[in-house]
Amino acid sequence: MIEDFTTVNNGVGEVRIGNNSLIGLGNVIIGPITVGNNVILAQNIVASGLNHNYTDTRRPIHEQGVSVAPIVIEDDCWIGANSVITAGVTIGKHCVIAAGAVVTKSIPPYSVVVGNPARVIKQYDGSRNEWVKTI
Repeated sequence: MIEDFTTVNNGVGEVRIGNNSLIGLGNVIIGPITVGNNVILAQNIVASGLNHNYTDTRRPIHEQGVSVAPIVIEDDCWIGANSVITAGVTIGKHCVIAAGAVVTKSIPPYSVVVGNPARVIKQYDGSRNEWVKTI
């Protein structure tokens, strides 16, 4: 994972970005988030480690504070344009997240995911040395 990285604090949580990672135009990245090495983030991605609390129906949502849960994007991932990654999610090494996917749960390494909510459609099978459909 990340040995050397750039860190920025955006007021909510740290944003840590590994070596050789590319961040596309128009992205909204709200920490805490760690982006590994050699990651490609395409355009208009929203990745937010922040959630607004809303459980008390007697109070306006804006008065209930926020909760945070870190996002981790491991090395060698490609996140497609217009994707959304929600708080608390880990995306495993060498994953491909299709454009427009909404990732609400952690994704195992070497997976391809699509949709809203995102679901795994392929995984790499090392014993066969190929990508295999899961659905």
